[in-house]
Amino acid sequence: MEDFRRSYLRLCKEGGIDTQESVLAQLHDTRTVTGSCRLDLRGQSITVDTCSVLGRVLQNDAVFTEILLSDCMLSEEGVKLLLNGLCSNTTVKVLDLKGNNMRGTGSEALGQMLVRNKILLVLEWNALGMWEEGFAVFCEGLASNTSLSQLDLRNNQINHQGAAELCLALKRNSTLQELDLRWNNIGLLGGRSVLEAMQQNRALIKLEMAGNNIPSDTLRAIEQSMNHNADRQSTLRESRSRTQVLSKEIQLLKDEKSRQFLSMMETIDRQKDEMGRSSRNSSIRLGQLQGVLSEQKSSVNSLTAKLQMTEAALALSEQKAHDLGELLTRVKMEKAELRDRQSREIKKGQEDSALQEAKLLKEVNSLSEKNLQLRNKLEETERRCKTQQEQIFELKQELTNTTAELKLRLAQTEGGSSDKTPGGE
Repeated sequence: MEDFRRSYLRLCKEGGIDTQESVLAQLHDTRTVTGSCRLDLRGQSITVDTCSVLGRVLQNDAVFTEILLSDCMLSEEGVKLLLNGLCSNTTVKVLDLKGNNMRGTGSEALGQMLVRNKILLVLEWNALGMWEEGFAVFCEGLASNTSLSQLDLRNNQINHQGAAELCLALKRNSTLQELDLRWNNIGLLGGRSVLEAMQQNRALIKLEMAGNNIPSDTLRAIEQSMNHNADRQSTLRESRSRTQVLSKEIQLLKDEKSRQFLSMMETIDRQKDEMGRSSRNSSIRLGQLQGVLSEQKSSVNSLTAKLQMTEAALALSEQKAHDLGELLTRVKMEKAELRDRQSREIKKGQEDSALQEAKLLKEVNSLSEKNLQLRNKLEETERRCKTQQEQIFELKQELTNTTAELKLRLAQTEGGSSDKTPGGE
């Protein structure tokens, strides 16, 4: 108990969290009660930080078997932190979370805890049924649980859909014996789902359904199924009791047989002593025979050793032959692969050479055609040039003639003018 209190104070100090005096007071009151295994925090307003510290302390706690947290106004995050810590706790058997208005996140955390823990849950006056996804996770955890025997879900606003999820879990759960669903909103459809689940569930013997607007005939059918389960459990208990009685009788018979066996063993021991005395003479003779046998065994062992050495040498030779055969096979395969690769490379080179030759031939033909065209163009250009030179020569000749003729005419004109001028005077 004192270790729990010291751990709480240490974690608060390490995390820089203010300790809650109400929690410390309850821990002190619990410590003063000798032999108490109950952590009673009912009605205390517990903060999220305190929930975090309590969850971490409860992970490895081996003192408390009951944790009472009813009407503590726990937040969704606080509930999650507490339940995460309780997932690895193997000591707590009863967890009372009545009146904390738990919803989606709390439902999911409860489902995860149920998969791994053996706590008896009291969840009265919460709101688990309002959040379908979270309640579905809770029901999945209930279906996987193999130790929970009592579950209190009073006043959790569970409707017919939540009842259907819960019934799916009841079909798979084989350990829950008492379930309290009073004062929810299960209704006719939910009642039918419960009745259908009771047709498959063989463990539930107490189911409280008052205040759910379920018809009386459905309630009677559910009660009849529970009575069948109770009768079955009673028969099972009687069978177990008879089995225990028979086991005790069998154990008594075993004890009697053991005593008889011990007496028989004493008789056998006496007979063994007598036989030992009579067999000592035979032992001497047997020793002599064993000496001869040992010599023969030595010679056989020598031959066996030689045979083993020969077999080992043979096995080594076979292994070498096998290795050489594998090496030869690999060499042949590599040689064949090399030959194939060279053949492919030669073939590819020939194909590339042929393609290159065709390409070059095509380029030569193309260049020849271009050369021929250029020669034709050159000859045509030379012919034109020659024609133009002849025309230029003719034009120059004609220009010369014309110039000479003009000079002659000019001279003649100037001469005629000089002749006319003296005669007129």
